[in-house]
Amino acid sequence: MKNGDFYKNKTILITGGAGSIGKEIVRKIIGYSPEVVRIFDNNETGLFDLEQDLNSTKIRLFVGDMRDKERLEMALENVDIVFHAAALKHVPLCEFNPFDAVKTNILGTQNILHVALQKEVEKFILISTDKVVNPTNVMGATKLLAERLTISANYYKGDRKTVFSCVRFGNVMGSRGSVIPLFINQIRQGKELTITDPDMTRFIMSIDNAVNLILKAGSIAKSGEIFILKMPSMRIQDLADAMREEYAPKFGYKPEDIPLKIIGKRPGEKMHEELISSIDCENAWENEDLFIIAPQMSCLGWPSHYTIPDGYKKTGRATYSSENGNLLSKEQIKQIIRKLNFH
Repeated sequence: MKNGDFYKNKTILITGGAGSIGKEIVRKIIGYSPEVVRIFDNNETGLFDLEQDLNSTKIRLFVGDMRDKERLEMALENVDIVFHAAALKHVPLCEFNPFDAVKTNILGTQNILHVALQKEVEKFILISTDKVVNPTNVMGATKLLAERLTISANYYKGDRKTVFSCVRFGNVMGSRGSVIPLFINQIRQGKELTITDPDMTRFIMSIDNAVNLILKAGSIAKSGEIFILKMPSMRIQDLADAMREEYAPKFGYKPEDIPLKIIGKRPGEKMHEELISSIDCENAWENEDLFIIAPQMSCLGWPSHYTIPDGYKKTGRATYSSENGNLLSKEQIKQIIRKLNFH
């Protein structure tokens, strides 16, 4: 089934809908002729700006917080599909505000899972992150538990028909708070580029690729899968060099006018990220574009009729790390930057 057919005439709720990923989900889904798209966020200004930008009769704005279960009960009334993108996502901020990360990422996810069960929504898709694999920081640990809560809701639901699945991301290029807008602003001001460690690597994906993965997962999810897009990785040094070579002339500087300053790893950061752990690989399947970590059949009552979608084969990987993945060259990074046309 094509995405457009699946989402037609559906009532869809997107939490964190005023964020970089959330608002792009909204934009794309509107084109699939849904009944209505409900945008749930605690960012009043972001909701207002999105409404002005979209100017669509298909959207409804819900000002609310994941920590407020009563608000969620109203927001999920008669909803068919939930995309749960709301979270505290910045690693250093979560390190210094750990209790708040727990309240939003764990308890907030528990709230909306519980309400989704009450309302018997059709599908629930959690937006997760590579930080959940062998987590070394509060953000990764809280999002890992959000993943486990979501997958295990399939055990908890009893006879209810709701499907709970996850999508796991790498770094989304150009999203709010990511390093690319930071680098552009530093270059614009003629300042040094601050990099954590030249050899640090990260998985990368575009916002468009991220949203396409989310919508595909929503349409094909059966129960308990984790969907992961195959994506390249890059060294932070190569990104910094590509950015200053591309953007310094646009702001009246030479690339050599923009020095690099190594500031060291921030609290909780890893040198390299993983999208799939060695344990995940035991039950991971892949095609040319995607990995699916399938639910593990067990005595706990998981449906024995679960089948892997056509076209997927058992993966032969031991792990999936940004360190030994498909590392982009500086020229390849430049091509991506030009195509995405950051400002």
